[in-house]
This record gives sequence, C-alpha cells and structure tokens, in this order.
Amino acid sequence: MTLFTALPAADERARTRTASRSAARAHALRVDVVQTREAFDAIAQRWEGLENDAEGALLFQGSGWARAIFDFEATRGNTGFTPVVATLNDGQRLVAVLPLELVRTRLRSFLAPLGHAFSQYSDALIATGLDPRETVSRLLRAAISAAPCDAVSFLKVRSDSVLAKGMPANHMVTGTEQGAPYVSFSAFDDYAAFFQTIKPKTRKNLRNARNRLERDGALIHHVAENAHERLGVIERTLSGRAERLRDQGLSSRAFRDTTFADFCTALPSRNDMPLMAMSLLHNGEPIAEQWGFLHKQRYYAFIASRDFGNSEESPGKLHLGEVIHACADVGLHGADLMVPVMPYKLTWATEVITVRDYALPVTPRGIVLLHLWDKTLRPLFKNAVLNMPKGLRGMLMKAVGRSL
Repeated sequence: MTLFTALPAADERARTRTASRSAARAHALRVDVVQTREAFDAIAQRWEGLENDAEGALLFQGSGWARAIFDFEATRGNTGFTPVVATLNDGQRLVAVLPLELVRTRLRSFLAPLGHAFSQYSDALIATGLDPRETVSRLLRAAISAAPCDAVSFLKVRSDSVLAKGMPANHMVTGTEQGAPYVSFSAFDDYAAFFQTIKPKTRKNLRNARNRLERDGALIHHVAENAHERLGVIERTLSGRAERLRDQGLSSRAFRDTTFADFCTALPSRNDMPLMAMSLLHNGEPIAEQWGFLHKQRYYAFIASRDFGNSEESPGKLHLGEVIHACADVGLHGADLMVPVMPYKLTWATEVITVRDYALPVTPRGIVLLHLWDKTLRPLFKNAVLNMPKGLRGMLMKAVGRSL
C-alpha cells in the first residue's frame, strides 16, 4: 500500500475519530430549561460570560435584557408570564442560551423570544465551536418539551445571526423581508474620515440645512449626562412617537401595550442596561431626539422622534449624523439603526443587513394557522391597510384594537 492509496483510509479513520469525539462531547452536554426568576439568577453570571464571548447583535438575548423583562413582568403583576429559557451546559460552563417565553392567544399558543413585544431581534447565544443547527435543534426540543405549543415564532432574524445559520429545516419564512441599516466604524480612524464617505451633494445639503437653522438661533447637540436627563428624552420620544403613529393611523406591538412606557421609563435607573439619550436643540428646544441601548461596544437605536414642523430642514437626518458622531467619539464599534430601512438611515449606513421573520410549526393546528394567517391572510390584510387613506386606516386600527 502506497502513501496515496492509504490516504482515503487514513482520512476515514480521522473522520471516525472526529465523529466519535463530537458524539462524546454532545452526549456530555446537558440541556436545562429555566422557568423561574430564581433559576435565572442562578445562571446570570455564566450567561453574562457567554454573551461577552459570543459574536453578533445580541442585546436582546443578553442577561441584562432578560433581567429587565423578569423585573418588568413582576412589577406589573403579570401572572401569565411564562419564561422558557433553554440552556446548554458543558459541565459548569454555559455554552448556549435560547431565551423564550410561552404566549397564549385565543387561537394558539406559541414560543417567542423573551420580551418579544418590545425586542427588535430574535437570536440565540451559542459558544464558538458548537454547530448552530444541532445546538438550536437541541434547545428547541427542550423548550417545546417544557412548554408544549402550536408553533415557535422568531420575528426579525438577521441573516448574519447564529439563529439564521441554525434555523431548523422545517422553518417557514413569514412576512416581508426587511433590512437593518448599520454604521460600522471599523474601517475609519475617526468620525471625520467616515463623514468623507457621505456623498458630496448630501454633505452640502446637510450643511445648508444646518446654516438655515443656525440663522434663526443656536443649534446644539446634547448627550444626556445623567438618569434624569435620559428619562426626559425617553418620555418625550415616547410621546412624540405615539402621536406620530396615531396621525398615520398605525400602531406597533410595543405601543399597543399600555405598559410599554412603564418599561422604558424604568430603564434609566438600571445598571445592567446602559443607555445613550441625545437631543438636537434649536433655540433650546428639541427638534429631534433619540435614545437607545449600549451593548458590547454597539449602539442600538430604539426610539426616535422629531419636530415635523421643521421637516424642510431634515432634523431627523441632521440629528442621526450627530448621534453617529457621538457614538464614534466614545469609541463604539458601530451603530445599529435597526428595522425598518428608511431614506434618512441610508444616508449614513455603511451596510444593510437582511432581516426575515421565521416560524416553526409544532402541531397540526400550528401548521394550519401559520399557512392560513401568517403566510396568506396577514400579508394581504397588511398590504390593504397600508394602502388605505390614513384617516380610514386609523379608524380601522382603533376598531380592531391591534397593530399590523
């Protein structure tokens, strides 16, 4: 036997040894399901260690977000809150977390990401080196076993996420494909270098808009310096955003929840959910404001509002530039502008990440409802409503008491 004829056999033996080691390791891994606050507290430190090592846009899968949701549901006395956090452990080391909760409606029950009504991305925390498909499948089996349901819903899954890579083969894509604009600072020495990549005509238009505003008074960008100032920005943006949605005859899962404002206004007092809150002030009055979360050197834009009386001067676009400048100045790696894609975001974005909604049927009822409502009727209804005059749309949304 020559070296060349021995290679296939050697390769096969190597593959067999690798498969045996993988099988042995997989057997050694232990799956648990966390369903109480006490159980969460017991793993919180290891959870934080895992999220620090994992890659991706993982704010809404972090231990801080989970703790904030546990606290919020306890504060509002939600006896129907059913956390289902599937974990994978290698001895004492936490190597994967899929944070979910069980949601029950009149027609079905489904598992959704923890805090799904307020979060913006669905994902999982998985340590480097684990196979995403195998790991997600194990976590899902454990979650469904602990909390039987008709389906699993993953809204807003980024195409670059570990959850997208590990999505089970029986998944369904629901809804309309979207995009999440992102500003990366990694290729630039500073904000000035980044700003030079903006189209010259756009830079000129921004400069002219700023000059027109400054002729009428001082234009200042202010980053909130304490919890009191951050709370003020949060309250004003919540009010401004809610008013804008009403004017447009629209709503959202978050704003449909009457306690969403309570969740947001409690955030400035927390130590585990760092925030940035910023205002563009003209003559001392805010004409555009925005706030969001800081997590692993990334800013997540959460809620923004602006004075539509100054629309000709593009206060939202001007302010977003100042927001990005502030993020660069404090050494962040990037700013996630999140769904949806909008022209003023694209002015500044260095890339747009594809975002999709996924669902996994579990029972025959789940299969029927996912096909009938999520894939067929809901998209048709949404398209019809969005094409209505905003007055009629507003009356319809008020009558049905829900968002799209």
